[in-house]
Amino acid sequence: MLLIPAIDLKDGKCVRLRQGRMEDDTVFSDDPVAVAEKWVNAGAERLHLVDLDGAFAGKPKNAPIIQAITNAFPDIPVQVGGGIRDEDTIQSYLNAGVNYVIIGTKAVSAPHFVNNIAIEFPGHIIIGLDAKDGKVAIDGWSKLSHHDVIDMAQRFENDGVEAIIYTDISRDGMMNGVNIEATAKLAQAITIPVIASGGITNLDDIKALGTIVNEGVSGAITGRAIYEGSLDFAEGAKLARSFKAVL
Repeated sequence: MLLIPAIDLKDGKCVRLRQGRMEDDTVFSDDPVAVAEKWVNAGAERLHLVDLDGAFAGKPKNAPIIQAITNAFPDIPVQVGGGIRDEDTIQSYLNAGVNYVIIGTKAVSAPHFVNNIAIEFPGHIIIGLDAKDGKVAIDGWSKLSHHDVIDMAQRFENDGVEAIIYTDISRDGMMNGVNIEATAKLAQAITIPVIASGGITNLDDIKALGTIVNEGVSGAITGRAIYEGSLDFAEGAKLARSFKAVL
């Protein structure tokens, strides 16, 4: 299992939000490239970048910083989300050295789009499903849809996407643990990998996720915990790597 550090970008800075609220942010660094270097040096094998401004604007806003990070660490796979709504944006990110693009709101509002891009960009599409009480949230978590998260995940699996990032938005940024039951339930319902997100606070949460690796949980994204110090990233990454699915 991979432990993946999150670098959330807002106004060119590295920040963290609580429950997706743009007005409830904490700035952790003015130099996102230096932050990426810190996590790579601590053992990160993949980076999770989110253009928060892009997510709310519906188009990339921090692309130059993302380009700088991929330039600095060409051997580290990078996944990017936030404001990716069309093929041109996907192509520009792939050209910039990004390995995976994460589609969120557009996947829910226009599911046929996912089918098209999964064919056009095979191996590069990840779907981000942010949910609360089993229902998918959209538009930067400001709206709760009527779509069931498992139904949507199964549809996107059929479309041929690489993985699902599952975030329990009631847990994200709140430092109160991972929703293991909901994550396992989703992973059991599909065969593509699930990357857990939201609520990871300490090593115990990684151990808990380790118990469902065989269900199909291949990774976990951590943010606030590694910035505030309740989780040592290097230690967490080492622990996560010790959990391997038994096929």
